[in-house]
Amino acid sequence: MSDNFRLSDAQWAAIAPLLPMVHTGPVRQDDRRIISGILHRLREGCRWRALPAEYGPYTTVFNRYNRWSKRGLWQGIFGALASCAEPPSVMMIDSTAVRAHRAASGANVWPAPSASSFRELI
Repeated sequence: MSDNFRLSDAQWAAIAPLLPMVHTGPVRQDDRRIISGILHRLREGCRWRALPAEYGPYTTVFNRYNRWSKRGLWQGIFGALASCAEPPSVMMIDSTAVRAHRAASGANVWPAPSASSFRELI
């Protein structure tokens, strides 16, 4: 498994108490591996289907992320992970430029002006 996205023992100890303990249904996949897959996906920005197989089936990773999002568990997990993080030695800021249509600045484009309305202005 990629070391960049594997949860350390300290990180795992910080988030383990926050995870739901009650489980019904089939045998549950390893939480540490699935959460590492979720973090990989969130950091890389890749599609769910593009997750490496070492994190388990992408459907399992997605379903776990989706269910826990609806329960509001991720806020606590991310807070715990942030609290045990070391200060970074290098910080990077990413900027993305998006081109917008000229009407995106708030111009009224609908309904389109008709020729008769221009004649009234003259």
